[in-house]
Amino acid sequence: MTPDLQAVFARPIAHRGYHDADNGIIENTPAAIAGAVEKDFAIEVDVQETADGEALVFHDYTLDRLTEGTGKVIDRSSRDLVQIHMKTGADRLWLLQDLFDLVDGRVALVIEIKSLLRRDAQGVFVRRVTDQVAAYRGPAAIKTFDPDMLSIARGHNPSVLRGIVADGAEPGPAYGLHGRMDRFILRHILHAPRTRPHFISYGIKDLPKAGPSLLRSLCKLPIMCWTVRTREQREKAAQYADQIVFEGFDPDKNPTI
Repeated sequence: MTPDLQAVFARPIAHRGYHDADNGIIENTPAAIAGAVEKDFAIEVDVQETADGEALVFHDYTLDRLTEGTGKVIDRSSRDLVQIHMKTGADRLWLLQDLFDLVDGRVALVIEIKSLLRRDAQGVFVRRVTDQVAAYRGPAAIKTFDPDMLSIARGHNPSVLRGIVADGAEPGPAYGLHGRMDRFILRHILHAPRTRPHFISYGIKDLPKAGPSLLRSLCKLPIMCWTVRTREQREKAAQYADQIVFEGFDPDKNPTI
């Protein structure tokens, strides 16, 4: 691994920050991010495109589950969205640049770009996020489930660390727009000659798989596996991956989980 990639993989990665909904600390919020920074964990967050092309630090495509707002993120401007409070806790929605300002290089960041599966692969948005990550003074990488997004990022700035997110791609709602061959390509990362990822982010439940295992062995692409929540998953990760994206426990205080 290059030194930049080593910095991203050096510490366990807190899934959407170090969150605890029971105590009012909601995923992807400033409180969750601050909690991860305090414990010196790397952080994975999600970003959604807003109506004006900004990156909102938020996982869902709609606002209803976690916030006092309703409707689709893509239909609202960033100016409106940052006024919306979470259902619990004191946090409001915030933007990627706000996240960068808070973390300020103290821990590594992994930015997952959420895809709307559009024909243009949200190219303008992807380039915007890639530029923001390139300008950030700290260890950071982007990743996405969408190979077309990754290709755009590669073409725009190949020096920005980029990873592909993948899993078993089984039939179901998450892959409703993908045919059998598309899912096979995604499952085994057969787009790698086009996307040239620097790393793989693979679902722990679906490891091992031939595609990521071969890329790890032959091409030396490290694997961060998501989302590790149990002792059994952590033991599996130790066999097939190079770092964990974790949730629900402290890897430093609970080495057996």
